[in-house]
Amino acid sequence: MDTKTRHSLKQDSFAQATASSMSWLSGHRSGVVRWVIAAVVVVVAGAASLVYWNWDSNKADSALGAALDVYNAPLAMPGAPPTSGVYGTAGDRSKAANQQFVAVAQQYGWLAEGAKAHYFAGVTYAELNQTAQAETELKTAAGSWDRNLANLSKLALAGLYHQTDRDAQAIDLYNALASKPSETVPATMAQLDLADLYAGEGKTDQARTLWAKIKDADKDGMAGSIAAQKLGAKE
Repeated sequence: MDTKTRHSLKQDSFAQATASSMSWLSGHRSGVVRWVIAAVVVVVAGAASLVYWNWDSNKADSALGAALDVYNAPLAMPGAPPTSGVYGTAGDRSKAANQQFVAVAQQYGWLAEGAKAHYFAGVTYAELNQTAQAETELKTAAGSWDRNLANLSKLALAGLYHQTDRDAQAIDLYNALASKPSETVPATMAQLDLADLYAGEGKTDQARTLWAKIKDADKDGMAGSIAAQKLGAKE
């Protein structure tokens, strides 16, 4: 990803992202990347501190960008010869990206880029089925001062809880996200995920109640459309 392209991505909004966290850890790669490399404005007192912060922040931004480039690298077509920058499997790509995200998080954890690296470290650990490490990294990112990042991390964490048979914890997180939404995680997104969890548990009535609520609240939006389809499929 060249500098011009990355700069263009930094101008994009992540507000339109809508999907289920049950597939969040394996999807929404491009949408999250568009948001996560957005410019962060930080006020720093003192000229010397500002110079130091800019220097360190630029290094962190470059390191995070390089890790994101790996995370978005293409996968080889079956039977294709080995090519530099192309990975044979999604697992190989996630492993390579994870190593870089972890390094950025460890070196620049006090910066915004480091917090985002914790999130992606958690996501890639989950993709590698290293759930304990994924939970640790996502919890760290969930404590960020940036609600957009914190909510993304909580959404991924809720999906991880569901996948590891901790539905009570997942439900608590989904409800918390619905009550305090953000640009990256609207209330309807958390509610859709919660409804899917209920449906998977066989709690059809609770799922249908949520879908109906989402349909009414977002009549012309993507979430409302998804909820209407879910309701129709259950009839």
